[in-house]
Amino acid sequence: MSRLFRRGAPGRKRTGGTAARRADTVDDLTRTHLQDFVASRRGVEAFVEAPTTMNKTSLLLIAHDGEWTRRTVTSQRWGREFAKAAQIPVYEAGVVGYPQRMRDWNSRQKD
Repeated sequence: MSRLFRRGAPGRKRTGGTAARRADTVDDLTRTHLQDFVASRRGVEAFVEAPTTMNKTSLLLIAHDGEWTRRTVTSQRWGREFAKAAQIPVYEAGVVGYPQRMRDWNSRQKD
């Protein structure tokens, strides 16, 4: 293989460049935000969003009136476990889609 196509400088070890963290943890700020949203609103449902080429795995929480919040989470499993612990229904967003009340809430916010 040509030296032009090798990755990194010769003799140097590659490092991740960022502090490592466990793949199954979510930072406290994210966890607290999600817990507060569930506690302060009624009829909250969770929608786990699978990762795409543009976005990481995320958890979307939607209240009874369509108000919503979305946060990046470490895995789909983490999202399902969060919903189970919070005792709220959880759905796969790619399978069931999003409820109309979310779109209605977004429309009301634009007015």
